[in-house]
Amino acid sequence: MNGILIVDKEKGYTSRDVVNKVSKILNIKKIGHTGTLDPIATGILVLCIGNSLKLVELLTNHDKEYHAKVKLGIETDTLDITGKILKSKDIKNITKEEIESVLKKYTGKIKQQVPIYSSIKVNGKKLYEYARNKEKIELPVREVEIYDLKLISDINNNEFEIYCHVSKGTYIRSLIRDIGKSLGTYATMTELRRTKLGNFSLDNSYTIKEIENNKFKLLSNLDILELPKIKVNKDIEKKIKNGAVLPKFFNEELAYILNEEGILLAIYQKKDSSTVKPYRMF
Repeated sequence: MNGILIVDKEKGYTSRDVVNKVSKILNIKKIGHTGTLDPIATGILVLCIGNSLKLVELLTNHDKEYHAKVKLGIETDTLDITGKILKSKDIKNITKEEIESVLKKYTGKIKQQVPIYSSIKVNGKKLYEYARNKEKIELPVREVEIYDLKLISDINNNEFEIYCHVSKGTYIRSLIRDIGKSLGTYATMTELRRTKLGNFSLDNSYTIKEIENNKFKLLSNLDILELPKIKVNKDIEKKIKNGAVLPKFFNEELAYILNEEGILLAIYQKKDSSTVKPYRMF
């Protein structure tokens, strides 16, 4: 079995839990996900099955869209509502205009500190391991891009909901913490739903229950990337199967290479101005 399965993850499961469940349901071992969702989060989790695992690197580069709920006045160690409250502050009612003004300041390229409760590795160890062992560590700061950030709900008891369209590597928990600071208070994430990842949306996702009932459809390797599809003759097919570097025959950085019957042989990439080389072989 090969292909991409888009899962609508439920709250309370880790991404690994979902992989394990689907692996058991479908009785397959070659399966993995393309980007972690925290247990508190719901929404799109992309699973690669069989030879589609070769595409994980390409799929993790996509931008993402989320709906997130924010509570002002508290900050936790995990930066979400499941954590231990570290800071709190009584606040006056903050207006819609104040929030919208702050959100505008975070649109564009920003520097963001990675949360301590994350799987990013520092000196060979995941950050959450430092947190659990109560070891001090300097948290990495990375540049990310916020393409769009909007208030999408009324403000009720200092709680509201935002829409976020962000680049790879953006932590919504950290973004919410920083928004709270800019509002002169603390903030924590109470809910998170990933609604889009690249071209994948909730419209073509399936719940675990639907997968259990065999009500799902895999996307093929040819469906998931917007790359040119180039058919080659038998002579070139033989060279491609041997992983040959070839004279340049497409202009894009990457291209699907198919045989005369339309079967995917490989993804090739530019090597230099005159040649192309294998990127992934199928």
